[in-house]
Amino acid sequence: MPTHPSGTDAGTPQLERRLGFTSAVMIVVGSMIGSGIFLTPQSVALAVPIPGIMIMVWILTGLLTLAGVLTNAEIGCAIPEAGGHYTFFRILFGDLIAFLFGWTTFIVYQTGSMAAIAVAFARYLDYFIPLPHLAPTVETWTIPFTNIAPLADIGAKGVAVGIIVLLTAVNYFGVQFGGRIQNVFTFMKVFAIGGIILLGFAIGHGSVENFFPLWGTTTGSALLPAIGVAMIATLWSYDGWANLTFIGGEVRDPQRNIPRALALGTLLVIVIYVLTNLAYLYMMPVSEIAGSRRVAADVMDRVLPGYGGALMSLAVMISTFGSVNGSAMTTARVFFAMAKDRLFPRPMGEVHPRYHTPAKALVVQCVWASLLTLSGTFDQLFTYVMFGGWIFYALGAAGVFVLRRKYPPEKRPYHVPGYPWVPIVFVAVATWFVGNTLVSQTADSMVGLLLIAAGVPFYMYWKKTMMQSA
Repeated sequence: MPTHPSGTDAGTPQLERRLGFTSAVMIVVGSMIGSGIFLTPQSVALAVPIPGIMIMVWILTGLLTLAGVLTNAEIGCAIPEAGGHYTFFRILFGDLIAFLFGWTTFIVYQTGSMAAIAVAFARYLDYFIPLPHLAPTVETWTIPFTNIAPLADIGAKGVAVGIIVLLTAVNYFGVQFGGRIQNVFTFMKVFAIGGIILLGFAIGHGSVENFFPLWGTTTGSALLPAIGVAMIATLWSYDGWANLTFIGGEVRDPQRNIPRALALGTLLVIVIYVLTNLAYLYMMPVSEIAGSRRVAADVMDRVLPGYGGALMSLAVMISTFGSVNGSAMTTARVFFAMAKDRLFPRPMGEVHPRYHTPAKALVVQCVWASLLTLSGTFDQLFTYVMFGGWIFYALGAAGVFVLRRKYPPEKRPYHVPGYPWVPIVFVAVATWFVGNTLVSQTADSMVGLLLIAAGVPFYMYWKKTMMQSA
């Protein structure tokens, strides 16, 4: 099966397969669990203020994510190369679709996510160490002809940039080093969330009455669109599993370890998310969850008055730190693969001769994510393209049908269970989700489509450059 058509010289430094099964699982879990589980339950409860449906949304979107994971795992098993979905799309659908995925990933989808999660880390750090602020007249200054206020919340932005730079340096010096950091912080965040669940049920003085009436009294045509809106929040919380495929070229025994790690990591996250939301609901009625700005902190304040806020802030910092590390480590491999194919600046396709990492791709990613952080526009930009990410996820799952037609499945050690129904269900629900988002959030969705389409002129430029240098 072809990978990078540009080829590789025998003496050129290469990425090395140094990540084992445990590290692969920790990348999946650590990348998926960021700040979402601490923040999004409020949005879900606001959209569907019915206990049973609120929990059902978390379960259904978890199972939907699992269906996509199991489907994409077959492609990842067949194409275990750096770049993940970018490489999948290039082989299965051609250069344009692949480039638009990589373009969206670079412009905001992953880099904007890194910025948002790093800022979340900084804002919770402010609980322990007050971050500096400038005079209001200075913080409100905007760049002429824009709404960008680069000096607003400068203390949090400065800390966030520092975290991005620090974790870029960690991953610059070797994938094993970054993998160890990922393992440590993923174990810590799972331990912290486990503590919330156990303490909430054991000494939280909650009530099972908060679960009733389980299915509420809401009926009518408005319920299904409301569930779709709630899914936007939960699917963002489940996002991140694809990061393992980005770094597939550095996983040992990838045909075996990539599918197993994707499946096990996703199952663990589903269980963690559902149990966490059950603990929230046991401690607080759904109406209070809907009105809470920081539901996890409010729950812990009830469990341990006087200490809950500090412990929760620490848990969020641990979680977000590990999530930024996972994104920094894996996402740069997409731009590395694009540069190898001469669809991005060629220096980004170079491997460090000593550390065997895509060093220049890491640095460029760091600079761009830092600029997004300082601009303060990452939240809105991420909202614009979040639904676009699910267009690519749907295409990725549909790619398994193309894969099986082009390359016989008998030669692969892993086949998606329930084929063809599991991929069909995932593609159908993902398509409905994208359509529902277009209807319910039309303005944001259209801007997102324009941001994706803005990559076409850049694709034409790089394609022309590639042909001229061939």
